[in-house]
Amino acid sequence: MAAGEQDRYPIGRFQRCEKPPHAAEREMLIDQIERAPVQLRTLVEGLDDRQLDTPYRAGGWTIRQVIHHLPDSHMNSYVRMKLAITGRQPPNINAYDEARWAELPDARALPVAVSLDLLAALHGRWVPFLRNLSQDDFLKTYIHPELGPYPLYDALALYAWHGRHHAAHIEHALKRPRR
Repeated sequence: MAAGEQDRYPIGRFQRCEKPPHAAEREMLIDQIERAPVQLRTLVEGLDDRQLDTPYRAGGWTIRQVIHHLPDSHMNSYVRMKLAITGRQPPNINAYDEARWAELPDARALPVAVSLDLLAALHGRWVPFLRNLSQDDFLKTYIHPELGPYPLYDALALYAWHGRHHAAHIEHALKRPRR
């Protein structure tokens, strides 16, 4: 992996599932989603504004923007999953411009505790929802405007990866030399 690629994807790019994960694999993925809010809070506890406003890579988001991005993204996924479960046919979901959302004033300036609390509350709802889905439920899909049909088992794997991916960004930012 090239240096720039390593900075951008420190745990590697997300790989969609080749087949639906079995029950034990799903539980492992849900456990990763469940742990994400505490892991992220632990990483940023005690950081000052200067540290929070450190980008994880040249041209990348700051730690603060990464933290605010997480509940934005995870809320979208939670809603998409609920729409897929409750609809009669796979719903067409809306994409959102995460880069533009990360530039909005709330993502650039609010204290990270606001988003950490939101992420913890969201995962407090999302994890029990996920644990109560059946194997058949995870086969349901939504239609992503750029990615096409997206089964919930892939979304589950994506968001388990997503928390680890951004935790690695924060760890990387904290190791970068200060200027």
